[in-house]
Amino acid sequence: MDDNVLGRSVAEFIGTFTLIFIGGGAGAISGHDIVAVALANGLAIGIMVSNFGHISGGLFNPAITLGFLATRRITPRLAVIYWIVQFGAAVVAAGILRWLVHKPAFDGAIPTASIGAGRGFVLEAILTFFLVTAVFATAVDPRGAFKSIAGLAIGLTITIDVLFGGPLTGAAMNPARAFGPELIGNVWSQGWIYYLGPALGGVVAAIGYDRLYLRQLQVPETS
Repeated sequence: MDDNVLGRSVAEFIGTFTLIFIGGGAGAISGHDIVAVALANGLAIGIMVSNFGHISGGLFNPAITLGFLATRRITPRLAVIYWIVQFGAAVVAAGILRWLVHKPAFDGAIPTASIGAGRGFVLEAILTFFLVTAVFATAVDPRGAFKSIAGLAIGLTITIDVLFGGPLTGAAMNPARAFGPELIGNVWSQGWIYYLGPALGGVVAAIGYDRLYLRQLQVPETS
C-alpha cells in the first residue's frame, strides 16, 4: 500500500460505515431473522474487503487493527488514525440508522448478551479469533492460495459467526460495531464484553498465526 493516509482513512470509513449501517440495520428491521442478519453482515464485509482491501487493508474493525499493530503490520500512528475513523464511522452510521427507524426498532441494532457477561465475553473472543484468523490466512499470508478471494472467506466467516453467536451475544466481533449503536442508543449494559472480548480474540489469533506461519517472512510496517 502507498502512503496515502487520507485515502486509506476514507476507505476504512466507508467500509466500517457499511458494516454498521447494513449489519445493524438488518438487526433493526428484520427482528429475529438470524439468517438475514448473518447474510447482511457477511455480505457487507465481503464486498467492502473486495472493494477496499488493496487500499487500506480492509480492516474495518478496531480488533483487527489491534491484531495488525500487535504483529507490526501497521504503525502505531496509522493504527490510531484507523481507530478514530472506525469508531467515528460507526457513530455516524448508527446516528443515521437511528434517524431512519423508530427507537424500538433501533434497539435491535444494539448487541446484547442473553447468556450473561462472562460467557458472552468468551464467545465474543472466540468468534473474533475465527475472524482474525481468516483475515491473516487469506489477506495477510502471501502464500495463501485464496488471497484473491479474501473478501469471500472473511465475509463467510462473519456469516457463520453471526449464525451461531447472533442469538447469544449479537456476534459483534468488532468494538466499533458495538460502540456506534450503544452510543446513539445510550445502552451500555454488558458493553465491556464487546471491547475486551474482540481485543483478546483478535490479538491471540494475530500473534498465533504470525508466530506459527509467518515468522520467517519479513513484512515491513506500513506508515
